[in-house]
Amino acid sequence: MTQRALDSSGEQTPGPSRPAMIDAGAELDPVHPMDLPPSAHDATGLTTAEVAERVARGEVNDVPVRSSRSVAEIVRANVFTRFNLIIGVLWVIMLFVAPIQDSLFGFVIVANTGIGIIQEWRAKKTLDSLAVIGEAKPTVRRDGKAAEVSTHEIVLGDVIELGPGDKVVVDGTVAEADSLEVDESLLTGEADPVLKRPGDPVMSGSFVVAGGGAFTATKVGREAYAAQLAEEASRFTLVHSELRSGISTILKYVTWMMVPTAIGLIISQLVVKDNNFKDSVARTVGGIVPMIPEGLVLLTSVAFAIGVVRLGRKQCLVQELPAIEGLARVDVVCLDKTGTLTEGGMDVTEVRALGGSDEAYVHQVLRSLGSSDPRPNASLQAIIDAYPAGDKDGQGGKGEEASWTVTDALPFSSARKYSGAAFTETDGTPSAWLLGAPDVLLADGDATLTEIELLNEQGLRVLLLARVPSGELDAPDAAQGAVPTALVVLEQRLRPDAAETLKYFAQQNVATKVISGDNAVSVGAVAGKLGLAGAENTLDARKMPTDPDAMATAMEQNAVFGRVTPQQKRDMVAALQSRGHTVAMTGDGVNDVLALKDADIGVSMGSGSEATRAVAQIVLLNNSFATLPSVVAEGRRVIGNITRVATLFLTKTVYSVLLAILVVCTQVEYPFLPRHLTLLSTLTIGVPAFFLALAPNKERAQPHFVRRVMRYAIPSGVIAATATFTTYLVARHHYAGPGALEAETSAATLTLFLTSMWVLAIIARPYTWWRIALVAAMGLGFLIVLVVPWLQDFFALKLVGTTMPWTAVGIAVTAAALLEFSWRVVGRRFGA
Repeated sequence: MTQRALDSSGEQTPGPSRPAMIDAGAELDPVHPMDLPPSAHDATGLTTAEVAERVARGEVNDVPVRSSRSVAEIVRANVFTRFNLIIGVLWVIMLFVAPIQDSLFGFVIVANTGIGIIQEWRAKKTLDSLAVIGEAKPTVRRDGKAAEVSTHEIVLGDVIELGPGDKVVVDGTVAEADSLEVDESLLTGEADPVLKRPGDPVMSGSFVVAGGGAFTATKVGREAYAAQLAEEASRFTLVHSELRSGISTILKYVTWMMVPTAIGLIISQLVVKDNNFKDSVARTVGGIVPMIPEGLVLLTSVAFAIGVVRLGRKQCLVQELPAIEGLARVDVVCLDKTGTLTEGGMDVTEVRALGGSDEAYVHQVLRSLGSSDPRPNASLQAIIDAYPAGDKDGQGGKGEEASWTVTDALPFSSARKYSGAAFTETDGTPSAWLLGAPDVLLADGDATLTEIELLNEQGLRVLLLARVPSGELDAPDAAQGAVPTALVVLEQRLRPDAAETLKYFAQQNVATKVISGDNAVSVGAVAGKLGLAGAENTLDARKMPTDPDAMATAMEQNAVFGRVTPQQKRDMVAALQSRGHTVAMTGDGVNDVLALKDADIGVSMGSGSEATRAVAQIVLLNNSFATLPSVVAEGRRVIGNITRVATLFLTKTVYSVLLAILVVCTQVEYPFLPRHLTLLSTLTIGVPAFFLALAPNKERAQPHFVRRVMRYAIPSGVIAATATFTTYLVARHHYAGPGALEAETSAATLTLFLTSMWVLAIIARPYTWWRIALVAAMGLGFLIVLVVPWLQDFFALKLVGTTMPWTAVGIAVTAAALLEFSWRVVGRRFGA
């Protein structure tokens, strides 16, 4: 039995068999640790000199920083790409064989790469600064004082304190344990908490679910059990998303198409056509360069990076960048009530004595229970605030009741739903008490439950104080024979922004499920006050079917779930996922960790436990549930806009490959020089794509990114290539003599520009003033090139006569009509 006395001031005094717990910042007698037995040394921790010695030896917890890659890695990832290599080689060739205007595409790539590096570097700075703000700081004992330090400052031999929700950051051996229960499921897969005693090992990656204590670090840094796993899980994960993997798939297909086409074009222009060598090289490069969607990867990176910066300004830490995209795809959000819909604190509104119990005696029991737990949860803290130790019936007087002695204590556990303590009262009478969920402590059909139900329907939280026979409080049958003594009625503080956030999800067709360890009726009443649709559909999780399919059905039919255990939360997430749902889970307590880890997107409050922040992809540092719509909106902006932009880039790739094939098959000169396609790409893709990629977009994210892009890009590219080549062939029959090729190229360029502009005009819908201005500005830019003499010479574009230019316009108009028709057919057949 653990002995713990209360002195006259109500402070806890450790008994002989319980190691002393040190309050943060508390002073201890300055005794050299080496002169003490191990237990005393554990109490004081290392000295400053010992810490410095271990740092010098490199015995420091030098784990990698989460969620960010180095500047060198950013530069390498943006510069050393497959397509940059191809374009770089072609650029060097063009610098030797053609005028500088035919090498403009190389300078564009340099600028694009620079923009990508700068934006990602900005995102890195934002991530790193927010990670420092959101970093959990373990409490260690040094020089006889308890102080918070950064995780990377822990050294071998440090004594680290533990409380509910704390993550074990390094491997160690338990030095002190006060009903210490550790969840090792993230490492072992075993869901049941493990009771730890002094001398037992603890592994990094586990976390405390109940009780408290301290442990001595035996392995730090990369030697710790979970360090390798943590390093892998914490790596910069930009590439692991449907959007990024889809683009990689597209680029793979582009490479397969590009290589044989480029070889055929080279043979056609250099061997079959006996042209001027430099001009042939220039036109060959002009055919290869536009096949490469070089700006697509850049814009995706920039869109993600800017999203991180935008969310960072709202105190939202995105620990894994694809979480922005993932939350936009979510169709079910599972919310934990406490800390999400309600604020952490609660207030005692009433203590209702039962069975003729004396109110003053009940108040004394509550005071003593509050004093028995050094790490109270929110419910017990509300009781402590209402009935502080040493305060006799709230009058500030002190009486002999303060001398009750704690003989055993049971911290609250979300698995069992109650806490407890045993005392020796003033007159020497032993008593044992449990405080927790009434429907867990009482048998079904107990008359008290009817009274409690009425309170729950008002959205109030009710705890039962029950007297139990003296015995082991942590025994499985400890609640048997519980005698109801009093009801403690708590009122929860609703978050002022919760109702608006729930309304937003309802408008976006995102189903909201409230999952809580509290009474289902009470939770449903709270959700109803906040306007949650279906809040009346509540289910006690103890009646939840265990079959995954039946559980999924129950999840889809109900909106509020009470008395949910941590393992059930995890099973519920899996059940929803089995039905094809993309699930987000929010939470802040240790009972949410397993579900947060398994959900598609885990969202933790900044004030949540260290364990929840560690496994979540998104941390709301401002603790505001209202930030979630911003994350959803940012994800939708990224996905929707990149889908639009990808269609532009892939249309260019399709028409470039098809034009090259037509040139090879017909054995004619390739119609364009690199400068022509650089101009077209800049005006119809590069500049407008940058603005469109960063524009607001509230469309719900759709799956099958590659199919959605290609079903529009392929017909658009085919129409553009056919129209352009038709104009080129007509122009070849129309023009003759010196300068004919330039005139033919100019006519073909006009058709291709107008057709590409129509693709841009379709993608820019729905129109706003700035989208119309953007399209108009691009058209004006091309018109300026056609009418300003020095630009005509620079880009080798000069329309000759009137017949052929108007013919080119007519063919482009026909192509535009075909584009409208094909987009509508695709939209009707496959959906927008």
